[in-house]
Amino acid sequence: MLTVYQYPKCSTCRNALKHLDAAGIQYKAIDITEKPPSKATLKAILKAGEYTLKDLFNKSGVLYREMKMKDKLPKISEAEAITLLAENGKLIKRPIVTDGKKFTVGFKKEVFEETWG
Repeated sequence: MLTVYQYPKCSTCRNALKHLDAAGIQYKAIDITEKPPSKATLKAILKAGEYTLKDLFNKSGVLYREMKMKDKLPKISEAEAITLLAENGKLIKRPIVTDGKKFTVGFKKEVFEETWG
């Protein structure tokens, strides 16, 4: 079963869930603002090699802009960035979907079909 870190008010997340529903794929939806992915999960996404640290940030989000992350991100360590993400679900690009081995960040239909069926 997949785990989907999502924000219920996010249209991109709703589209991703609709896609999984249409494909008959079972998943557990977790509100990313209430329970963000752990540091270990975020590190695993990076280790899998498909995404960079910058890819994990919701660059169009209000919190990203309020915290001036565009300026801060180049100056902080990976560990500091991962801590920020693990503590602030609204900083994370969503949805994050995982089966524990593979990951997708954001929703692109082609990537979802290739990765999750």
